[in-house]
Amino acid sequence: MAVVKPRVYITVPFPEPAVQRIRECCDLDVWHGEGTAETPREILLNLVPNLDGIIVDSDKVDAELMDKARNLKVVCEYGVGYDNINVAEATKRGITVANTPGVLSDSVADFVFALLLAAARRIMEANASVQAGTWGSNVQFGQDVHGATLGIIGLGRIGKSVATRAKGFGMKLLYYDIVRQKQAEDEFGIRYVELEELLTQSDFITIHTNLVPETFHLIGAKELDKMKRTAILVNTSRGPVVDNSALYSALREGKILAAALDVTEPEPLPRDHPLLTLKNIIITPHIASATEPARISIAMMAVDNLFAGLNDKIPPGAVNPEVLTLRKQASEKRIK
Repeated sequence: MAVVKPRVYITVPFPEPAVQRIRECCDLDVWHGEGTAETPREILLNLVPNLDGIIVDSDKVDAELMDKARNLKVVCEYGVGYDNINVAEATKRGITVANTPGVLSDSVADFVFALLLAAARRIMEANASVQAGTWGSNVQFGQDVHGATLGIIGLGRIGKSVATRAKGFGMKLLYYDIVRQKQAEDEFGIRYVELEELLTQSDFITIHTNLVPETFHLIGAKELDKMKRTAILVNTSRGPVVDNSALYSALREGKILAAALDVTEPEPLPRDHPLLTLKNIIITPHIASATEPARISIAMMAVDNLFAGLNDKIPPGAVNPEVLTLRKQASEKRIK
């Protein structure tokens, strides 16, 4: 009798070495970007009834999708943020959820400094000036990075990697987090402050929080008003952490100097969005971790998570490890 392989679907183009690992033991299908970067919702809803596992990248995994997922055992996020997945609903249904923390911290931290430096030294404006033939005559002076004060909102793995790089620039470091980390304070020479002090004292502010109800529009009009007029805001976390409308007003009115965003609300940002009319903002399409080595590493961890979930084991990046205990208890009840 032929062995029935688990059916797996990946909603976005995926690194080939990781694809080959899955194909060895699973019946796999992968979205290859036919017109869109990720699988259209209606296609995913049609596919999910027959799937045992899925790897997603910001795709919405909600109750509607799980209602159709009769056999689904594991959902793996191809990245760190998993606010697109209803974890509570998955846990209730016995579905394991996993992400890939830690793998991309250095790549994202590199990109944070790329954005920070580009905004501080007005690189985009200077490049546009050269291409327009004005050779910098209409480009204003930038800001120094060395010796400036950097405020880090969220001192997780990425925040700490940013702090490491900032030390090389001789920056003064402040941080705000819901949990104070005294060991990190000693290690990085970073000082804990409340959010209001961080906003008022920092020359550069970089955001590294998860998107949860408490961080939705964490940076809005009130917070932007507290920042220095020369401040530069960088966001590589999640778009909704910053109120785009308030940010547009602050940039247009000169309340802060500039902003650099790798994440927006929504994504992709509509071409007629007001932020795109401003010169003092840099917007990139959620690519902070988009290096080939980082993406392969993330994909390999996602595969490890997938295999563990399919085999009723706790994945290395488990978000809801308690689900296996709940699944076992439910099974025992059915037997009784």
